[in-house]
Amino acid sequence: MKNVAVLVSGGGTNLQAIFDAENSGIIKSGRVTVVISSKPGAYALERAKNQGVEGIVLERKAYADRKAYSEALAAELEARNIDLVVLAGFMIILDESFIKAFANRIINVHPALIPSFCGDGYYGLHVHEAALAKGVKISGATVHFVNEVCDGGPIILQKAVDVVDGDTPETLQRRIMEQAEWKLLPEAVELFCAGRLAVDGNIVHIK
Repeated sequence: MKNVAVLVSGGGTNLQAIFDAENSGIIKSGRVTVVISSKPGAYALERAKNQGVEGIVLERKAYADRKAYSEALAAELEARNIDLVVLAGFMIILDESFIKAFANRIINVHPALIPSFCGDGYYGLHVHEAALAKGVKISGATVHFVNEVCDGGPIILQKAVDVVDGDTPETLQRRIMEQAEWKLLPEAVELFCAGRLAVDGNIVHIK
């Protein structure tokens, strides 16, 4: 059974999708053992409490710089023998040393079909605003490994979601969460924990 840490900054809807997948047996090869929030009072911490999972706060402003914060975060994870780190709405950019320490053990969900609408500045509603402004007919979500390039790590899973007439950034965001993010992220967690992902350069093979 693999130990999973979920890093959050807000409400934790993707965290809840992981908990629901654990409870329903979709995720059976790992368990979330700690939730770490960059903000006190984040509702994701309440979700952790409701699941009986340890929740801790690690505020960015409590540390001198990104490197110091990343080192503190790594220490918390290593102390708990964490096998997989899941970024679920975590709004902090981590230091390269952290990325290297957990190489191919950090996954993120992005609310678009990478390489579209990704990279610096593309987060939250900004992604969906850009997609609608471009007039795309299909968007979706991507789960990928995290490397030193923003949204540039190897792609694990993707799912397309239709854009419909009259969509707003908010309605498109909700549809992508419901139809793609909340399905892909738990699936990727189980694939990792079951030892079914192999990374070859920038390609992920599912065994």
